[in-house]
Amino acid sequence: MRVPSGSLLGVLGPNGSGKTTLLKLLAGLLTPAGGRITLDGHDTARLNRATLARRLAVVPQETQLAFDYTVLEIVLMGRYPHLRAFELEGPADLEIARRMLAATGTATFEQRMFRTLSGGEKQRVVMASALAQFEDSADTGGHGPDETQVLLLDEPTSSLDLAFQLETADLLRRLNRDRRTTIVICTHDLNFAAGLCRDLVLLRDGRIAAAGPTEAVLTPETVGAVYDVEADIRRHPASHQLTVVPLARR
Repeated sequence: MRVPSGSLLGVLGPNGSGKTTLLKLLAGLLTPAGGRITLDGHDTARLNRATLARRLAVVPQETQLAFDYTVLEIVLMGRYPHLRAFELEGPADLEIARRMLAATGTATFEQRMFRTLSGGEKQRVVMASALAQFEDSADTGGHGPDETQVLLLDEPTSSLDLAFQLETADLLRRLNRDRRTTIVICTHDLNFAAGLCRDLVLLRDGRIAAAGPTEAVLTPETVGAVYDVEADIRRHPASHQLTVVPLARR
């Protein structure tokens, strides 16, 4: 599969289809048994971890911490790939962390303890930390034009209520549009993916069953083949987004 720079890509599939494995492969947490994974033509297996972390960040489904930290401390953790051994964060790192808090709408949480936040608020703070990984201290607003920077998200709406789902979708659109962040989302939520992603990859049994623009991929035929269900797929009259309604199991 190919993820063009600047993409907003959804990865869909039933339980056990390989979504999480694929995400771990892209993140460099697993080594492929065959083939290779490249970022701007460079084999990720040959990049050192700090270099890869400045270009690629993961937002997990849930963040568990051994100790409690303030929101600002969590976001500053995203600066680790830019620090030398035993080096502490400086004023430039603090400025970047606060800029990422503002970009994700979490600046007012700066001094709150992370554990006191709601699920949706935690998710946005972890996104701010991930974005802080991308920023060079000399930057004032992003990255070089030829450097793809990838945000990988695993089930970003699984524990969110409807309002936070809408906020998360809007935040990801803005990051993709304004910061040119390449975003790959693994999700079970077909309707969330249909409303947000320009392209989709459908997995079944560890293989790609369909890939391409959302409208071409999300059809009753492909959904039936991947999920073994009869589904009605049409544009919602109010939102004008593709809507998937499962009707019956095949």
